[in-house]
Amino acid sequence: QVQLVESGGGLVQAGGSLRLSCAASGRTLSRRTMGWFRQAPGKEREFVARIAWAAWSGIATSYADSVKGRFTISRDNAKTTVYLQMNSLKPEDTALYYCAAASEIVSGLRPSDYNYWGQGTQVTVSS
Repeated sequence: QVQLVESGGGLVQAGGSLRLSCAASGRTLSRRTMGWFRQAPGKEREFVARIAWAAWSGIATSYADSVKGRFTISRDNAKTTVYLQMNSLKPEDTALYYCAAASEIVSGLRPSDYNYWGQGTQVTVSS
């Protein structure tokens, strides 16, 4: 079993920063790839960032074009928490942000790539 719990969301002015956290329980083997998605009301769930790791390949990260250069995904050494550092926030970043995990090394661009999901944390950016 894998449980993911997001935190760190809130209200911030445009240009500000937030750091989201995803605390994970369950075996590391069930969390070889982790990602962040977001969903605004009336819109589809959108890929934000992904991180994957393996002993033979190291760590790889990917980002959506809309957040590249502004957001950074990372993990702690124990592989229990994944972070999303969000800088230079824009009103269009407003959404419910979800953490997700996949058992395999995947590209992680699609929601269907993932096996487990958190409940989300709300990010609201005011203009």
